[in-house]
Amino acid sequence: MSRSASPQPVSRAVLFDLDGVLLDTEPLYTEATQAVVGEFGKRFEWSLKRELIGTSEDHGARLVVERLELPISPLEYLARRKPFLDAAFQRCTPMPGIEALLDELLGHRVPVAVATSSVTALYTAKTARHPWFERFTAIVCGDDPRVRAVKPAPDIFLAAAESVGVEPAECVVVEDSPAGIRAGIAAGMRVVAAPDPNVSDEHVAHAHHIVRDARALRSVLLEWLAV
Repeated sequence: MSRSASPQPVSRAVLFDLDGVLLDTEPLYTEATQAVVGEFGKRFEWSLKRELIGTSEDHGARLVVERLELPISPLEYLARRKPFLDAAFQRCTPMPGIEALLDELLGHRVPVAVATSSVTALYTAKTARHPWFERFTAIVCGDDPRVRAVKPAPDIFLAAAESVGVEPAECVVVEDSPAGIRAGIAAGMRVVAAPDPNVSDEHVAHAHHIVRDARALRSVLLEWLAV
């Protein structure tokens, strides 16, 4: 599914979000968050989770504490959640088909980057069991000094474009979150939405194209990259 857009140059690089695009971590975040809020008799529902996907850890913590009226501070919430996440990240797996897609893009000598709101420590914890991340051309995390504001600000994607040496207009962003999609568009890039099955098309309709599986993602990327 796609929307009309002004003509774009042939794309030359692909910038991937991490959570829910490269690694299947979103269910793990849900599990860890529920473990904390459940102690206070609360439920972490999709109506709230949808607002958190793609945003910073600090913003998410504030939102969870406020919306669920937890009797703890955002910092305490993050501290309570950390051991659950540390254990959960040992079980995270690649999204279906993503490693094969990465191999194909690298085979065509396409620069590829990870552009994530996660700080470096979280990125390292998630990817420690996945050596294939060493093959990416560049990694940009939310605590990169060039990133003054995380998604939906465009900083992360602009820094990733700079890191791979490609103009923003020649980059494709692959995102699963509304905030990430807005960030890619603000950066002047074409954006493919690859949302969670629980997220309807209407919540990611501002993307240039929406895909629901790895085969569809491969098809649109190879078309835009003209390889």
